[in-house]
Amino acid sequence: MEEVRNTRGHKVTLNNRGSGLITGVSAVISFDPNEILLETEQGVLLIKGSDLNVNKLTLEKGEVEVDGRVDSFTYSDLKPGLKGENGLFNRLFK
Repeated sequence: MEEVRNTRGHKVTLNNRGSGLITGVSAVISFDPNEILLETEQGVLLIKGSDLNVNKLTLEKGEVEVDGRVDSFTYSDLKPGLKGENGLFNRLFK
């Protein structure tokens, strides 16, 4: 019997570099005013900027609303467990 995956799809909507909605999110790994790190259906997403906030988190729907000034989005296929002071995750994103 084949395993059936429930995929919602992944979408990033950003308005004026200030507020946005990200769907297809399975976990919020970390966040602070300069970075938000999300695990999505398309890999790990790093959002960099300033005054960043996670306003609404609905993991049942896989949605995250953010605001602040967004400077960049970066995707990685790395697994979140590979982070650490000397881990590959930390070397790539710092």
